[in-house]
Amino acid sequence: MGDELLSWDREHLWHPYSSATAPSLVHEVESASGVRLRLKRGGERVEVIDAMSSWWAAIHGYAVPELDAAVRDQVGRMSHVMFGGLTHEPAVELGRRLVELSGLPHVFLADSGSVSVEVAMKMAWQAQAGTGRTRFLTIRGGYHGDTFSPMSVCDPDGGMHSMYAGIVPEHVFAPLPPTEPTDEEGFDAWATEVADLFEWHATGIAAVIVEPLLQGAGGMRPWPARCVDHLSRLAREHGALVIHDEIATGFWRTGTALAQDRLEERADIVCVGKALTGGYLTLAATLCTAEVAQRVSSSPAGAMMHGPTFMGNPLACAVANASLDLLASYDNDTNIRRIESGLRRGLAPAAAAPGVVDVRTLGAVGVVELDSAVDVQKVTERALDHGVWLRPFRNLVYTMPPYVTTDDDLAAITATICEVVA
Repeated sequence: MGDELLSWDREHLWHPYSSATAPSLVHEVESASGVRLRLKRGGERVEVIDAMSSWWAAIHGYAVPELDAAVRDQVGRMSHVMFGGLTHEPAVELGRRLVELSGLPHVFLADSGSVSVEVAMKMAWQAQAGTGRTRFLTIRGGYHGDTFSPMSVCDPDGGMHSMYAGIVPEHVFAPLPPTEPTDEEGFDAWATEVADLFEWHATGIAAVIVEPLLQGAGGMRPWPARCVDHLSRLAREHGALVIHDEIATGFWRTGTALAQDRLEERADIVCVGKALTGGYLTLAATLCTAEVAQRVSSSPAGAMMHGPTFMGNPLACAVANASLDLLASYDNDTNIRRIESGLRRGLAPAAAAPGVVDVRTLGAVGVVELDSAVDVQKVTERALDHGVWLRPFRNLVYTMPPYVTTDDDLAAITATICEVVA
């Protein structure tokens, strides 16, 4: 059955960022629990540590009793009901929790991270209706999703702009800020260049959109809080809104509940997703200030013009509430510091390997940057030889492990990364 399954998959299923005619190698996962995946490899069943949290979502690991129970309980009530004209307890409870978490009073529930960014950009557009502000400003190196509007504010060189030239709107890109908070000369030069960009484009900018403190799939690149705050202040000086894409950084991944908790300037609109349901179901949210909600509602449309079929799905909301309950039961500050310390200590030897440009950690994120693109399949297979599931991209071999990963498993993950980059 396994060979037949993989053969059918190869012929018919299109995997992320892959060719339909020359697909990359995939492995069949039979089950998962804790931080381990049980998969078939070369006719054998193997158990490996998941160092990726299933693309950063499965923060509690797999087969989590509390989350399983929440799903079973909600299935017994209702799995789905339309959100147009109806509401239900799981959505209301989740909304309350997200308002408390973010400090923003209005919640729009969306299907996925990309959709939540679409909604955020539409919010900003509608809030600025009649002002002539139709463009967005961001920094290079970002990633906000693969649908057209989010794609238009992804990095213009490393993203997909060239492939979709003429369809993707053209926005304003500021240079990459310095990575070191103590780089005064670099900050001053960058701040001046960004201020000049605002002066040149200000009357057309609806909002600034950034991933605060850590750029995710655009390059796993940390950047200083004062640079994020500088962009926010410039936006407000020039009448633009501020959008924080916290899809990758939210729910303690970088060390605080939200990355913006370490900023002086709060956002007008915040997107969250990925870890929201603990990796069980797709769900995201876009939150905004009372002022933004009022401006959107007073726009010519008179309403927020978006309404996904599965908006506010009860099953997803119920498991999201259970995931937030679990997070509330942890000492997250201590736990994320533990993971960060383990990643920093374990990845330090990689700095001496040939071709390594940088080794960096932030919260529960560990990254080794190389001077050239990695062979994804080769690195993945080599890591599996060591009992670890990794999925590198471009020139980065990285880990974003589940928060329940033990010190021993962290040591195994980092030792494997050091081995494969060497």
